[in-house]
Order: sequence, then C-alpha cells, then structure tokens
Amino acid sequence: MRIILYTGKGGVGKTSIAASTALQSAKKGQKTLVVSTDRAHSLGDSLDIKLSPEPQEIRPNLWAQEIDSVHEVEKGWGQVQKYLTTLFTAKTIKDITTEELTVFPGMEDLLSLLRILKYYKEKTFDVIIIDCAPTGETLALLSFPEMLRWWMDKLFPIKRKAVKFMKPVAEPILGIPLPTDSVMEEIENIYHELDEMRQVFSDREITSIRIVVNPEKMVVKEAQRSFTYLNIYDFNVDAVVVNRIIPNNISDEYFSLWKDIQKKYQEMIRDSFSPLPIYYVPLFEQEIVGLEMLERMGEEIFKGEEPADIKYNARTQKISKDNNGYVMEIYMPFTTKKDLSLNQKGDELIVRVGNIKRTITLPRTLQSLTVQGAKFEDEILKVRFGGVSNE
Repeated sequence: MRIILYTGKGGVGKTSIAASTALQSAKKGQKTLVVSTDRAHSLGDSLDIKLSPEPQEIRPNLWAQEIDSVHEVEKGWGQVQKYLTTLFTAKTIKDITTEELTVFPGMEDLLSLLRILKYYKEKTFDVIIIDCAPTGETLALLSFPEMLRWWMDKLFPIKRKAVKFMKPVAEPILGIPLPTDSVMEEIENIYHELDEMRQVFSDREITSIRIVVNPEKMVVKEAQRSFTYLNIYDFNVDAVVVNRIIPNNISDEYFSLWKDIQKKYQEMIRDSFSPLPIYYVPLFEQEIVGLEMLERMGEEIFKGEEPADIKYNARTQKISKDNNGYVMEIYMPFTTKKDLSLNQKGDELIVRVGNIKRTITLPRTLQSLTVQGAKFEDEILKVRFGGVSNE
C-alpha cells in the first residue's frame, strides 16, 4: 500500500495536484482514495463534485473524501467529548459554545490521521493521496505524535492514577467532574493509534511526501524550510512539483519579465532540492476544475510514469549532536571534495562542490552557530557547526 501526502504553502495548487495524481493512479488500475485533511476544504470544488465525510466513488477505482471534524469527533472522540461537554456545562457554558469548545484546534487533524490509519490497517485502498493543510500545519501534524510520546510515557500513567485516587474527594470540593477511567483509556488508545500512524508515516516504503511550489521567492523559501524539517524527522520527501510555469511558447511582452523571474526561481528550486526529482506543471489557459482538466494536468505531470511509485528514497539531510557541537550530513551523490566551498548566510548554507551547488535552509538550532569544518565520506558531506555566529 502507498500513502502520498502533498504539502506546500497555501494557494500553490496542492489540491489540484493531489486530485490529478489520484486520477492518474486510478487510471493505472490502482484502487485510489484522495482525501482532504485541510479544514478549508477545496477538494470537492477542484473535482467539481459535492463530497461527503465518507469515501465516495466518483470513477472506477477512484474515491474522494473531505474529512469532517464534527463527524470524526463523534466517531473517534466520543467519551472525551462527552466529558468535556459535561465539564463546560458544569461551569454554566450552555450555548453552542459548548459544542465548539469540545473540538479544539488540531483535534480534527489528529482524527483525520486516525481515519487514514483505519484505511491502512484494513487495506481498503491500494493508494491513499492526502491533500494536506498548508506547510506549517502539516509539519505540526506530522511531529505531534513524537512530541506526545514523552508526556504519555512519563506523565500520563501518574496523572491517570492520581485522578482515579482523587476523584471521590476532589469532585465535591471543586464542583466539576474529573475524567473517568474510560475517558483516560480513550485518550491512551488515541495516543497509541497516533504512534502507530507515526510509524506508518515514517516507513519510507509506504509513505512519501511531495512538496508543491510555485516559482516565487516566498513560496520557495517556505518550501526550503519545510524540506529541512521533514528531513530532521526522517520523513521521505520523494519529489517536488513546480506548478504554474508560464510556457515557453507564450510570447506576449506582458509575460516576458515574469518568465525571467520564474527561470531564476526554477534554478533556485533545483539548487535547493537536488537530487530529488522535480516535476513541472505549466500554467494552463483555463482554471483547473473538473475531472477533464485534472486528468489533463496529471498527464502533463507524470507523462506516462506510475504516479504512485516511490520517486526517491534516500535521506538527503541529517543533523546529530555530539560533545563538540552539531554535525549536518548532506547526501551529495556523484560529487567529490574537489573545489569544495561553504558559505553561511543568515539561515542558509550554500554548498558548492565543483559544478554542483546546493542551497540548504538551516533549522533554528544551527542558525546561531558557525561552520567549524567539513569532510566527505561515502557521498555524504559532513558539516560541523559550533561556536556562535558573528552575524
């Protein structure tokens, strides 16, 4: 089974590209689901079909779904939601706010993951393509199970025992209900399922993340940052899709400057994401809405390739800490140490090796440090950081 997540800055065309990939996958005979986890759903608009909270077959081998937070909360958060409703009602919040407060920010994203885990475990589909929320939310979503692990392993058992012990005494004094053991059990079950989902998302043979960009400065900069952090968490980014490129045959003078700007940022994209495969999508003469236009877009992207294949499977960046500072490992195949040069500028590390250039956005931890040295080992450039930056 394959899971493919499309992410990128808001407005770059993730939804259209996710939907067009799903269409191509279905045409290849794979039972495919395209699902939106973005709260600002636009998948149905892109397909020009009204979708429901459950998978809906729209073509042979193709299903689509817009996950609805209220629907998912009712199905997967029942005991906890009931407790929160009782808690808020006890504090005299008795209007529609009660319903809204029981669906706190991020919960719908987490429950979306649980739904996808269910499909994975049941082997309902051959391919699941996920239209994710904008980059920042996607990174938070993917890293949440890892951050939750410490709290659940270290503190949750203590808190659960304490609540069980204090409940008969504390409730009359505080005047509010404490969570029951069934509520705590549901929280624990959800955590274990999220941890299971983390393992699925971390499995490079199952899950790929594809970054969608437009050839524009702000979009590329955000994509660089997300690429660095996805590498830190060891998620497999297997491709970059560059959307809305002005075709070369457009000769109108109005677009000449825009074409020059786009060429500059296409070069920046190649420098930033090499050796990942990069797919290019032209700016079409009409909006990408409906199955016909989406099919045309998918054909333009993949040009007969299997859309669900793993396009790349190697960790391009890794950061480790030792007693002397940090070491960033950068995978640079087909290069040698000849003419190696490093230039650190703000949050960027620019690496040149012969004719090869890489531009890497540094995580916050390394931005305040300076490059102390570098060496090549087995196609991996190891850059040591330490001290404090003079900038």
